[in-house]
Amino acid sequence: MSSPTATPESAEPQVPESARRALAVAKRGCDELLVEQDFLRKLVRSESTGAPLRIKLGLDPTAPDLHLGHTVVLNKMRQLQDLGHTVIFLIGDFTAMIGDPSGRNQTRPPLTREQIEANARTYFEQASLVLDASRTEIRYNSEWSDPLGARGMIQLAARYTLARMLERDDFTKRYKGGIPISVHELLYPLMQGYDSVALKSDLELGGTDQKFNLLVGRELQREYGQEPQCILTMPLLVGLDGVEKMSKSKGNYVGITDAPDDMFGKLMSISDDLMWNYFDLLSSMTIEAVAVLRAECASGRNPRDAKVLLAGEMVARFHGARAAEAAREAFDARFARGALPEDLPEVSIAGAPVAIAQLLKQAGLVSSTSDAMRNIEQGGVRIDGGKVSDKGLKLGAGSFVVQVGKRRAARVTVA
Repeated sequence: MSSPTATPESAEPQVPESARRALAVAKRGCDELLVEQDFLRKLVRSESTGAPLRIKLGLDPTAPDLHLGHTVVLNKMRQLQDLGHTVIFLIGDFTAMIGDPSGRNQTRPPLTREQIEANARTYFEQASLVLDASRTEIRYNSEWSDPLGARGMIQLAARYTLARMLERDDFTKRYKGGIPISVHELLYPLMQGYDSVALKSDLELGGTDQKFNLLVGRELQREYGQEPQCILTMPLLVGLDGVEKMSKSKGNYVGITDAPDDMFGKLMSISDDLMWNYFDLLSSMTIEAVAVLRAECASGRNPRDAKVLLAGEMVARFHGARAAEAAREAFDARFARGALPEDLPEVSIAGAPVAIAQLLKQAGLVSSTSDAMRNIEQGGVRIDGGKVSDKGLKLGAGSFVVQVGKRRAARVTVA
């Protein structure tokens, strides 16, 4: 007896190949996509109705400039934007006054309204170096957070329990360790989650350290009778020190508005191992092309060649092809063509990451840390050809050509 034929009601719905390709674009390089089947259903529905998905990324203007770490999620936003979906660049001018406690072991001092407004002025302009500004919806979460008032905040807080809030890893560690948690910090995930309600978000992007906050958005949307958003987390970009995530406060960053020579030099200073992580998270090269390049380096090709490609691509992205070529030529003029002697003294320093002032002093290139700071202020310090302008810079493990002025230089290995 033949088996019964499946009825249309029992058969699985057909998923268009275009939706599967869109899913693959979303997943490339991501850390986690929750919930994948829900997102695929949203993609299929979007195709059948012609209504684009609403995809949200929120950034708090806690500093005036964006760095390459921010572009990891911005690149993903641009990919989804190019698929025809609506991307919402949300400036957290309200949440910045609370301060995101993600990954912190102490209370973050809240910013003033004046500091926030000054930082916010440049955010979208810089983000537009990655996103298509003409197709980007820009919003500020003070639009709906300010009108809530005291009554609305109480009603919102009633929709989430303290027990669930304390499931958050950093809160748990601080509570068990007797480290204070201010009440206003508990409001941050709620307010970020309420952003998703206000914007009726279908997908929210963020770094891996934002997962808890993004999940709060899903739960609050359910509470308000909305279809829960999916969440897509991207890995955090490790900074130049090779240890901690890229951050201006840690001095281990590459700003997207850094001068071409500075950007090129900073990227040439990263370790060979870290370089491949940067290719994965920042480069527009295909996965296959990066794999070929990596195999060539493993077989004897100088990793410096690959680093030059990476540095050139990043400078070209933010400053143009001509600036990238000029930065490469300037770098080669200083190092590859013998602007410095090949028999540089070699110095080893233990205890990575090492603050730049300490590194210069221990390498014998300056007489004191104050001398180091003075040389940095005067633009006289270079690392692998890139001018150092940040006195808080820390260098992780690796080998660097460090130059102070025109005559003092050494090859410094940090371990």
